[in-house]
Amino acid sequence: MLDAIRWDNDLIRRYDCAGPRYTSYPTAVQFNNQIGPFDLLHALRDSRKANRPLSLYVHVPFCANICYYCACNKVITKDRGRAQAYLESLAREIKQIAHHLGPGQIVEQLHFGGGTPTFLSHDELRWLMQEIRQSFNLLADDSGDYSIEIDPREADWATMGLLRELGFNRVSLGVQDLDPEVQRAVNRLQSLEQTRAVLDAAHTLQFRSVNIDLIYGLPKQTPESFARTVTEIIALQPDRLSVFNYAHLPERFLPQRRINADDLPSPGDKLLMLQNSIEQLTTAGYRYIGMDHFALPDDELASAQEDGTLQRNFQGYTTHGHCDLVGLGVSAISQIGDLYCQNSSDINTYQASLDSGELSTTRGLQCNDDDRIRRAVIQQLICSFSLDFASIENCFNIDFRAYFAECWPDLQQMAKDRLINLTPQGIDILPAGRLLARSVCMLFDHYLNEQSRQRFSRVI
Repeated sequence: MLDAIRWDNDLIRRYDCAGPRYTSYPTAVQFNNQIGPFDLLHALRDSRKANRPLSLYVHVPFCANICYYCACNKVITKDRGRAQAYLESLAREIKQIAHHLGPGQIVEQLHFGGGTPTFLSHDELRWLMQEIRQSFNLLADDSGDYSIEIDPREADWATMGLLRELGFNRVSLGVQDLDPEVQRAVNRLQSLEQTRAVLDAAHTLQFRSVNIDLIYGLPKQTPESFARTVTEIIALQPDRLSVFNYAHLPERFLPQRRINADDLPSPGDKLLMLQNSIEQLTTAGYRYIGMDHFALPDDELASAQEDGTLQRNFQGYTTHGHCDLVGLGVSAISQIGDLYCQNSSDINTYQASLDSGELSTTRGLQCNDDDRIRRAVIQQLICSFSLDFASIENCFNIDFRAYFAECWPDLQQMAKDRLINLTPQGIDILPAGRLLARSVCMLFDHYLNEQSRQRFSRVI
């Protein structure tokens, strides 16, 4: 079975190291400040000429309360009025970007992330969606993949009804953990009843899909307490689940300094939490998609993985990897053709740029031929757990074994360790290696070195 996973402690100990999550290749760590607004506009015009479909990401950075584990780009404020000036800048960016795209470019995918998008008032959400609809070609028949991240503490039935009315048909709920002691340790008090109410509303209002995010490795967690959380979440029957590994990096993310490191579970307990979660979810019928993600067998992600069309980009696993991804808002990343570019991560700089009539693109990267080859290799491995050498050779006119000669000894060792099956035709990541797919991908990462690895979380 494609979704089979076999837990192997020996392989995990050997290959569990820090590395990228490969929402892109090259990763954002390689972005440089040689990329600016002109590069973005040039790429947008190429997108228009090719009439490629679009995926929009909109970043809403505001949160009313700080969660100590969070590593997102956010602004913590109780002042709801802070959003108005930001929305005005965002509207300017929407109009500028859309001006360089064509009216025939359909928005197949839309995602509001953050922060907490539902920090915005109902009127502000209506206004923002109206701005987007006026500038972009959104589908009106509910066939688009339009999602929004929800904090159940910031949403009720009225909010869910509004979101459905505005065209959203997928929601992602942040939960992380249901244990009150863990919630207090990370400053996120959220009852099961709050979560269930939002999920019930989503089902009643016929949202197409519900995702729930969990995190293992948080302070005060134990294997037993996290297993109880997973059991409660399974009972809610979300369509998708993300079970993330908490990476404690207080030197990089200031809110994490409020977490007492002595309260963190041991590495052994973290592994047990993951192992238990996998067993619980697979027993309940969820399929392992990869990279912490699980889905019910009839979910689009599971179907796409089965037929070989699953892809991965800055939105995570997706069925819309063929779209040009346009990021809107502070810190948002775009992937348009072979250009990656990112807006300023400072909200004041972002707003000042847009308010002066300039886009806020501050960094990025233009892929070269080698990047394109390695990106295709990593995409196949991380989405399908397999790699067909002939498809890469035919697409890029290379001899795979010769081009990646430096990888071959490591691949042979992985094959000897039964992490992969290596043949003259390709690579299959075996059930015991699927949790370690990132480690296989890292062999093909031209940029990765010991110094850059320190910027990433561990594979498990």
